[in-house]
Amino acid sequence: MKQTLKYCFIIVLFFCAFNAVSQQRAVSVWPESVNTHQPWTRWWWMGSAVDKPNLKRSLIDFHKAGIGGVEITPIYGVKGEENNFIDYLSPKWMEMLDYTIRVSDSLNMQVDMVLGTGWPYGGSHVTLPHAATKLIVEKYQLKKNETFNRNIKLENTKEKIPAALLYVAAYGSDGSFVNLTDELQNKKINVIDKGIEGAHIQLPGKLEPNKLNWKAKKTDYTIYAVFSGKTGQQVKRAAPGGSGYTLDHYSAEALNAYVVPFNEALKGREGKIRAVFNDSFEVYGTDFTPGFFEEFKTLRGYDLKKELPVLLNETDNETGNRIRSDYRQTLSDLLGNKFDKSWTAWAHSKNFKTKLQAHGSPGNLIDLYASADIPECETFGSMPFDIPGFRRDKEDIREGDADPVMLKFSSSAAHISGKKLVSSETFTWLREHFKTALSQCKPEAEDLMLNGVNHIFLHGSTYSPDRAVWPGWQFYASVNFNSNNTIWEDAPALFSYISNCQSLLQQGKPDNEILLYWPVFDVWDKYQKGTLFYQFKIHSLSEWLYGTSFYDTTKSLMQKGYSVDFISDSFIAEAKVVNGNISLPGGNYKTLIIPSCKKMPLATLQKLMELKKAGASVIFEGLPESVPGFYDYKKQEKKLQNLLTENKIQTVSDLFKSLDEAGIQPESLVDTGLKFIRRDIDGEKTYYIVNHTAKIIDQFIPLQIPDKEVIILDPLTREYGNAAVNKKDKITYVKIKIEPGQSYFLKTENTASQKKWKYFESISEPVSIKGSWKLAFEKGGPKIPADLSISNLESWTKFGKDAEAFSGSASYTIEFDNPNTKIQNWSLSLGDVRESAKVWLNDEFIGTAWSVPYKLTIEKLKPGKNSLRIQVTNLPANRIRDMEIKGREWKIFYEINMVDKDYKKFDAAKWNPMPSGLLGPVTLTPLKTTNLTAK
Repeated sequence: MKQTLKYCFIIVLFFCAFNAVSQQRAVSVWPESVNTHQPWTRWWWMGSAVDKPNLKRSLIDFHKAGIGGVEITPIYGVKGEENNFIDYLSPKWMEMLDYTIRVSDSLNMQVDMVLGTGWPYGGSHVTLPHAATKLIVEKYQLKKNETFNRNIKLENTKEKIPAALLYVAAYGSDGSFVNLTDELQNKKINVIDKGIEGAHIQLPGKLEPNKLNWKAKKTDYTIYAVFSGKTGQQVKRAAPGGSGYTLDHYSAEALNAYVVPFNEALKGREGKIRAVFNDSFEVYGTDFTPGFFEEFKTLRGYDLKKELPVLLNETDNETGNRIRSDYRQTLSDLLGNKFDKSWTAWAHSKNFKTKLQAHGSPGNLIDLYASADIPECETFGSMPFDIPGFRRDKEDIREGDADPVMLKFSSSAAHISGKKLVSSETFTWLREHFKTALSQCKPEAEDLMLNGVNHIFLHGSTYSPDRAVWPGWQFYASVNFNSNNTIWEDAPALFSYISNCQSLLQQGKPDNEILLYWPVFDVWDKYQKGTLFYQFKIHSLSEWLYGTSFYDTTKSLMQKGYSVDFISDSFIAEAKVVNGNISLPGGNYKTLIIPSCKKMPLATLQKLMELKKAGASVIFEGLPESVPGFYDYKKQEKKLQNLLTENKIQTVSDLFKSLDEAGIQPESLVDTGLKFIRRDIDGEKTYYIVNHTAKIIDQFIPLQIPDKEVIILDPLTREYGNAAVNKKDKITYVKIKIEPGQSYFLKTENTASQKKWKYFESISEPVSIKGSWKLAFEKGGPKIPADLSISNLESWTKFGKDAEAFSGSASYTIEFDNPNTKIQNWSLSLGDVRESAKVWLNDEFIGTAWSVPYKLTIEKLKPGKNSLRIQVTNLPANRIRDMEIKGREWKIFYEINMVDKDYKKFDAAKWNPMPSGLLGPVTLTPLKTTNLTAK
């Protein structure tokens, strides 16, 4: 008996231990939440008219909603609030910053800030020598034996800011070059003036500047006078105390001078700010810096002054394009090395990180993004999706720029350089003001995450104090995620979804197998209308990205299911070969593809040959024809061609066949229409899959991994369970059923130790919930309409003027009979919801339906009567329309004030009322679980 009890005791202990381990594993399916998993928001401080009570209330609002951090951007102010404006970096402003940091710390949030106000970097302390600079050239024609005898000065009357003369050179029609800079005379001359009562007074000598007296002896000449001019650009959307000139972004000296006031202001605050942010490159027309010619000679190996006529010749020719390519590359090098890297080094000295938007710059985007700790892309406008029920009304959108290939520049930079986070300015101009629904945010955020973003920043949230009447203070280009927007009611559901996704997308490492070379010199080498300042902007992809072999190869790889990151010349230079893989600071890759390109630096091709000889797979779709640039290019071109011949480099006729031969298999799950991204966590794989198609995908999908168990995780509900899998020929097939608009994570593991995933199938047709609905308007404005009883579900805007103008939340309540008491699970579909809904069944909260498809799975109904309450929240559009129709002014902001999505005068009075409420039909579909077992 004792022996039996002993064995029983051991068995109990075993099962307890097993159960504890199982529970521990169940808890670890979803990573422990940290604030970087949550979305953060750009927080506009209008006029910096902030105070402690409202700062605290706003931060608590953010925290409760599920926002993990704020990025402070001071901007222009609100009319009538002038007495509350706080000058940037003043003691009062720093007091508000300190208070924000303290409150954020208490809420387990973090704070980023812009190193300035508005954008781009600049301000009141930027002196003219350090302001954004441009190249100005004056030309003078001189015949043979003619003497040039005059002061050289800028003749262009449009230049309001004095320009500094740097060089003067003469270029002969016979090709000769004469540097005349040292010939300039700066003489003192005496001036006789009439003093008091007509007495003659000899004044002290004054400067007669830049006098040149020179005779053309050999031939006709054109004299070039090179000036360092100023763009005159001021900081855009500057806050009080932050206005002034935009900074020279090619000068370390200018940057060092710029950070001086920050060194003082941030003393003692080292490490308390998480990161400093630099917005997209919107420094317009800045193609020069005072030391440019000297830097150019060091970097490119020749004196640019001797080639000015070719550089500035407005014809499309090889020599001119080569020199212009060198010029553009030099701007890129100066921006990256003198500014961006120096900026990051400065931030690190303060224990801050850096967060950089490189797009819009004139530089190599991959290298510039990688110079920061957190590369950041952005979306602008609205992208199309095939999801049934997803609304994208033409009158409310502007076409978006969120091309997946463009997004991958930032994530690729992070992946190859080993940066954990990739952020995004998200939802900028997603819809017209007051017309963005949570459901419209979801697929846009998903496309970002599918292309490597794992740290979403909302664009954004405007600080608005309690004293501000509705709709509160508004930024001109945002969705405005704060409590003044009705969508805030259910925004926590969106934020929770993003947080769940990012908690997994920040785990492990990216698992892309292919590197694709970006031949930036093919862009720099083009004539580009002769411009020296060529920007890689997200709004001009047709000019530099679309139609290139690089773009076409990227698209074809992604469409076939290959995972790819981009690589630049400088990162190829860093690459090593480890166990046959190409090793970079951020990880290992199985192959490197060179798309068809015309120009490639000799050093890059030499490194590619080294990699091949060391055992790396390097695939050429095309062979470069020449080297970029002008210096000694004929000799380098010959070496490049010899290198290709000596190594017998051949192009591939079938890229996908070559990848197969290299042992790289695509994820053929994309053949279903699903999108995916994959990460590696200690050898196990995590897939994020999204259905943006118009069809339900219900099948076994293949994963390119052998003999694995797979957990399905639903980031919308946090449900999880082991999937049914089939294992065959080194492929694991996973059973999924995923509706349009849905997403799942798939995590591999060696043994099935979790609960099983529930696969539901409908048993019969949906049953409509009909009868008398009680409609009660609960919160919102401008006025709470009277309660109603309705038999048909339709927009509440049809229920009178008060309801037409109403924006807020209303509850629909109904009682219905259980259609079938034997059914254990039901799918509750709300049909058309405008715009989000919380749902209670029999007074028990069952979830929030805020995105397409508006469905919730519910368990067994009660026998007999059941009650359903659906609280629906609409958009703020109808209320703002009502205000404008009644002539109530709310647009009280300085500078740009308010514009519509097309940057024209905002006028909501011309809108039609937006459908609001529960439009239905509301149905119940009986479900059964399908018993599927792994094979």
